[in-house]
Amino acid sequence: KKGKAATHTPSVPHVTGRRTPDEPPHHGINDGSGFPCPTHTFAPIDKKGKAVTRDASLTDILIGKSLSDDRLIGAIVSLGESTAHIAYLLQNYVEHTYAGTQNASGDDQLHLDIDCDNAVFSAVRDAGVFATAASEETPVETDVLPSNYKKEEHENLNWFSVGFDPLDGSSIIDANFSVGSIFGIWPGKRLLGRRGREMAASAVAVYGPRTTLIIALPGRSRDEGCGDLTFEVTLVKDRSHWEVSREEVILKPEKKVFAPGNLRATNDNERYDRLVRHWIEERYTLRYSGGMVPDVYHMFAKSGGVFSNVSSEKAKAKLRLLYEVAAMGLLVECAGGVTTHESEDKSVLDLEIDDLDRRLGVCFGSSGEVEKYKKFMFSD
Repeated sequence: KKGKAATHTPSVPHVTGRRTPDEPPHHGINDGSGFPCPTHTFAPIDKKGKAVTRDASLTDILIGKSLSDDRLIGAIVSLGESTAHIAYLLQNYVEHTYAGTQNASGDDQLHLDIDCDNAVFSAVRDAGVFATAASEETPVETDVLPSNYKKEEHENLNWFSVGFDPLDGSSIIDANFSVGSIFGIWPGKRLLGRRGREMAASAVAVYGPRTTLIIALPGRSRDEGCGDLTFEVTLVKDRSHWEVSREEVILKPEKKVFAPGNLRATNDNERYDRLVRHWIEERYTLRYSGGMVPDVYHMFAKSGGVFSNVSSEKAKAKLRLLYEVAAMGLLVECAGGVTTHESEDKSVLDLEIDDLDRRLGVCFGSSGEVEKYKKFMFSD
């Protein structure tokens, strides 16, 4: 009637975010009293009262995962130590200051980048099991043999080499986003000319509300009769102890979650543009932060998805095979996922590191999702 407002019932509830008439007035479970406030005991002791060190806790975990090579265990534990050190550096990071230098990729280096790089090199040297190391910030094969190394006595020991990115995501760190570190371990004393398929192990650390480390052991590092394993540990008790937080990480064949890196390439890469439009039209959930580590790690946490970083003529590839791609690719494939080069149907683990700065585009993820990528990007 005239002078009376018309009523309208929306066909789609909750469009405005308002509570529906049949919805309870509140959903919380706390009373706001602040009591009891949780207390925390971070003494590094176990239930029997014995002292437990951080490296011992990770050593015990690796032994429990059927890893038998003492020197490989020492190599992985040293990366756990560098992760704990970097977590401390990040927690106390305040000033965004540049060192006045650039890495091999032309990126301006933060003092924090160099501090994190030094933290890894220090742990690697102290481990006494590495012969060679190279990083995104120190992109040369660097001798890290122990100072007491004698060729006639130590030549036949099981030596390792490591390629790493000490701080992946430094461009987003000022927004307090999660960032990470990436580590790849190869048997032997060299990195150049190797392939990811030869790795003994790889690991990726994430520094966020928690500090976690996800570890890939291919064939439990090549012991006969053991399958591939990817699992996660979390740094707890005031950075004094590692605990298993995911006994095994497995990527399911299908999951409609996507993280499309280097989206600028869609402007002049028609295939990539069609693929991204497909993901959107099929109502995939977008999970993208701009950091490779948290974006790929999200797949591990949610058991699937797809990550892409595709290049074009005007938007060049930036991911490095040695420092980022190979190690992350091993984690994905050991978890049952699939990897591929951006423009050829080939696992990233089969690509040769013919240049320490070799860059490429990639796709990682659930087997079915990567297969869809290939249909869009490779099919005529």
